[in-house]
Amino acid sequence: MLKVFDAKTALRLARDTLQNEADAINALNARLENDDSVVQAISLLLNCSGRVVVSGIGKSGHIGRKIAATLASTGTPALFVHPAEAAHGDLGMVTADDAFIAISYSGESSELMTILPVVKRMGSKVIAITGKPGSSLATIADVHLNVAVAKEACPMNLAPTTSTTVTLALGDALAVALLDLRGFKEEDFARSHPGGALGRRLLTHVKDVMRSGDAVPKVTADVKLTDALLEITQKGMGMTAVVDADNQPVGVFTDGDLRRMIEKVQDFSKVVIGDVMHANPRTIAPEKMAVDAVAVMEQYRINQMLVTDADGKLVGALHIHDLTRAKVI
Repeated sequence: MLKVFDAKTALRLARDTLQNEADAINALNARLENDDSVVQAISLLLNCSGRVVVSGIGKSGHIGRKIAATLASTGTPALFVHPAEAAHGDLGMVTADDAFIAISYSGESSELMTILPVVKRMGSKVIAITGKPGSSLATIADVHLNVAVAKEACPMNLAPTTSTTVTLALGDALAVALLDLRGFKEEDFARSHPGGALGRRLLTHVKDVMRSGDAVPKVTADVKLTDALLEITQKGMGMTAVVDADNQPVGVFTDGDLRRMIEKVQDFSKVVIGDVMHANPRTIAPEKMAVDAVAVMEQYRINQMLVTDADGKLVGALHIHDLTRAKVI
């Protein structure tokens, strides 16, 4: 039967839960100061020539999946294996070169204890994460990580809450330490997250988003302004490059330049583009990262850039909208 909703009680329980879990993480952090087990575990994982196999059942299994995913995305090849499935064939995924992380707060998971002797005989090193240092799992492991908590956040002290939070935090601690030791950089993270925002920012080159060929507006310096305006209108970039006989940019003329000219020039038909263009336009190489183009545009408050090759020849053009559509911005 549902109780009458009491906002104050609900808020108190929510805050008590957060405090309980925060206290448990702080307690683990303090405990590790005089415990070299984490250093042993990190060394074992760092020197593993195979993959890190994470396993657990129930709530521990859910946490194990997250730990494996975090390791894999930060430079440590890892996968999750369900212990019950492992006992029926999936143990074939594990090799002697792998490190095996077994998670069970009680340290007595029958599913894990069924497969761990086999894992040990295969030659894999085992790291156990439990809340019971004297448990069967802790005893069989090469390294034991103690995640014991004083009390679960659950009012009945039954549902895995604080213990799973502490285990997850410890998994993050292992992953971050390994990340740093492996020299894992933003570019590496982007390669394992090509579909994310960071991946797009760090993997997209100027050549991937620039306009090229006939889509690039360009005129020579001797053409009339009216002809240049026609080129700007047809290509829809709000500007045109001005090039010399070798197709090297010598200037640029934009919609903004045109607006500023309206107050000063009466007869556009007599104006030559070379006389009103901006000389020495900003350019970027096609191999540069798109984020570099964004930085230049923001620095100089421009919306377009010309793209030139190693010989200084015009090969493309880039508009701020192109970067927006590519989700680089």
